[in-house]
Parts: sequence; structure tokens; C-alpha cells
Amino acid sequence: MEQYLTPTQLAKKLKISRQAVIERIKRGAIKAAKVGQQYIIPEQEAQELKLGTGGEKNYFSPETKQAKILRLVKEKQIKTIQLWFVDILGTLKCISITNGELEEALNHGKGFDGSSVTGFAEAQESDIIAKPDPNTFTILPWTKKDFPIGRMFCDVLNPDGTPYAGDPRFALKRILERAQAMGFTFYVGPEIEYFYFKTDKSPEVLDEGTYFELIPNDIANNLRNRTVRTLEDMGIVIEASHHEVSPSQHEIDPKYSEALKSADNIITCRFVIKEIAQQQGVYATFMPKPIFGVNGTGMHLHESLFCGMRNAFFDKKDKYTLSSTAKQFIAGQLKHAREICALTAQWVNSYKRLVAGYEAPVYISWAQRNRTALIRVPLYRPGNEQATRAELRCPDPSCNPYLAFAVMLAAGLEGIEKKYAISDPVEPNIYEMEMEERKRRGLLSLPGNLFEAIEETKNSALVRQSLGEHIFTRFLLNKEREWEEYRIQITSHEIKKYLPIL
Repeated sequence: MEQYLTPTQLAKKLKISRQAVIERIKRGAIKAAKVGQQYIIPEQEAQELKLGTGGEKNYFSPETKQAKILRLVKEKQIKTIQLWFVDILGTLKCISITNGELEEALNHGKGFDGSSVTGFAEAQESDIIAKPDPNTFTILPWTKKDFPIGRMFCDVLNPDGTPYAGDPRFALKRILERAQAMGFTFYVGPEIEYFYFKTDKSPEVLDEGTYFELIPNDIANNLRNRTVRTLEDMGIVIEASHHEVSPSQHEIDPKYSEALKSADNIITCRFVIKEIAQQQGVYATFMPKPIFGVNGTGMHLHESLFCGMRNAFFDKKDKYTLSSTAKQFIAGQLKHAREICALTAQWVNSYKRLVAGYEAPVYISWAQRNRTALIRVPLYRPGNEQATRAELRCPDPSCNPYLAFAVMLAAGLEGIEKKYAISDPVEPNIYEMEMEERKRRGLLSLPGNLFEAIEETKNSALVRQSLGEHIFTRFLLNKEREWEEYRIQITSHEIKKYLPIL
């Protein structure tokens, strides 16, 4: 019969306060059941638990976790394990290995040719290593019935075991270490929007629904619900999901997590959303603006910094309940908003979304209720410490989340380090302001296209330092090629507009 501990008993074992245990339970970092008003924690969970500085769960040492994975693979008869990583554009890559190769891969990683991956090694330096992160192991739920497949995210290493400079996951880890040295843990909660279409050949919608609409027996709603269940089976807690404002547009919101885990979750969500759609013969896309005249697809990111269990963004005495740390963080992101835009909105098509009138930010400002501002401080639970956060609204779900998080955090940390002063909030609808009023308020706009964004990023010391020279130069080179390719195209709009009159 399974034994259980109370929060008080677990607190004594871990040498932390009972309240700290309760907070971790509420955040999902400790698994517990509730009997009446009392939480109970399985003793097995307590034995395997080790708490990190940010309050997220870690399992044992890597060696013990490794043994656990090997045992699980044997018990579940898993014959294939997928090793996941992304290139500098955020495209998911995979190396599949057999169960017989797993122990060697866990110990030493799996070698591959980096010259074949966008933004990675040149031909003369192509040998690099994918080293699995054992804390990311899960089984792909749709494979469990017949031929179960395991999955782990990987860190990319040089042959000597040092971190590879072109690895986006490593770029984020470096900035997270900087935040940790300042006493902070960075949390991010994404709102992942996307469209369902009948095929990948044209944007033919599945429904004509709108915001929060529930359509009986609708295939898209059923797909979304199935996707949520699948993600939950993979250990990703989903806070909400719903139909978005545009036809056939939907949203899934994973629970906020420490930034590295949140970036992993975004990559997993994108893969699972597409996989479940494909299984039902339809197509899911994260293209920012696939349909003219309706809202595009964004990925609002809810950010907060914690010092241990305390939300460093919260100050109950401030009229906005924002601490000086929060205000400086927001000020840093506002100051560098144009420079980091190529990372948060990285495609030519991203800038078709960032236009006035479609609930997407255009002007660099912050507010509380105003959804035309770039950064919003939500007021869903005023005065609640845990809910205090800043919502950055310019990213879209097709960005590389590791690189986007890295530059976002770097901009915010610079604001804290240099004590930037925040501007006044802008609550009126900015789209409806006269140009003179925007000029009086000093409201700058985000880049109007990818070319402008590239030029801003090129001159950014902050982005160069945050990403490292390798990723910085290769990312910009790739974006310049994309812009040049787009620039020389002749569009159907041009043919329709100009051919009859010129």
C-alpha cells in the first residue's frame, strides 16, 4: 500500500518551510493529491524529489535519472528514442536511435554532421554532438499502443564536450545563468495561437467561428481538445485553450514554467499540434498572417522574475503593484524593442501581422488594459503577487523560442542593471491617436518589415552579446537571404493592381 506524507513532513525532509512546499504544489512542481483541505504527497515522489533554486522539480542526479530512463525503456519495450534539437531558426531536428544505443547516447551523446543543419557548423568543422537532457524524457502518447517511441531534448556540444556556440538552447542557458547570478529565475507563460486549414496548399478554413466560440461537433474544437489531452499526457500542464478571433484560429496556453522548460514546451506544442492535425487529415500552421483582412497569429509571452518563492515584479504599495525591478525590466525591453524584433518576429510574413487594427502591437509602449500596447501588465487578479507579470505582445509562435527568450531576458536584465526609468503607461487606443499625439508622447513604432528589423539587429550590441558571435552572424545572414528572396518576387497583388494600368 502506497504511503503518503503531509506538507509538514515533506518540508522537514527537504529542510524548507511548509509554505514553500504548498507553493510548489500549487505550481505543479510537486505532485500531490488533495483530501478535504489537506494535501498529501506520495512517498515515492518525496524520495525522488530534489528542489532547485527556482522551485522546479529535478530528479536525482543525472546518473540516477539515466538508470530510471533505461529501466523505463526496457519495461515499456521502447525500441526507438528520438533525440530532438532545433537549428538557429527554431526548426525541429531529430536523430533517432535504438534502445541498444541509448546508454551510450546518455553517457557521451550522439555525433552528427552539423554542416547539414541551418546555422550550425561549416563543412570543415562539421562533427558535433547531440547530448540528451534526461530531464526531458517522455513517451510520445500516440505511439504507446503499438510501437512506443521515447523523446528527449538535446544540448549540442563540441567533440570535447564543451557547449557548441551555435546551439540556441545554450544561448538561452547562458542568459539564464546571468539572471541566476543576479538572484533571479525567469518564468515564461506562452499563449500559442495557430490556424487549422484543410491542406497546406491554401488557407481554406475549417470553421467560421470567432473568439471563445463553441461549435458543436466541430472538427477543429475536437482536434484542439485531443491535442490538449496529448500534451497533458506528455507532462505539459495546459491552463486554457479556446477558439481565437479569426475563422479556424485556435489557442493553447501551457502553464508558465522556468524559461528553458517553457521553450522546450513551445517546441513540443508546435510538433504535437501539427501531428494531431495530420492524423485527422488537416493542416495546422503557425504562419503569422496566412489570411488577409483578419487577425494574425501571435504568441503573447507572460514574463516574471522570481527570487526564490517571491515574485520580484510585485510591490503591493505601488499604484500599479509593480516593483522597481519590474519597471526597470519593462523599460529595458521597451528600449531594445526594435533591436530584438528580428528574433521575436523573425519571418517576412511576421510583419504582415504587426500592423494597426488587428490586436497586434505596432507602437513601443506599455499599459495595463490597453491591448494596443507592446507590453501589457494584466489586471486579471489585481494585487495578487503570484499573478503579477508583464505580457510582451510582439512575438509570434513561429519564432525560435530559445533565441527570443534570450534577447528578451537580456534586454530586461540590462534595464535592471542600469536602472532604466519607465515611461508613463499609455491607456488610450494608440491606433486611433492622431500622429501629432503619438509624436507628443514619443511613441516609436516597431520595424515595419523584416529588412528594417535586420538593420536594427545588426547594430545591436545587446543582441550580439546575448546570442554570441556564431549565432548572431549566421542568423542575420539567413534573414538577409530570406529578405532578398522575398524582395525580388512578383506577387499576385502586383499583377492584379499594376498590369492593367501600366
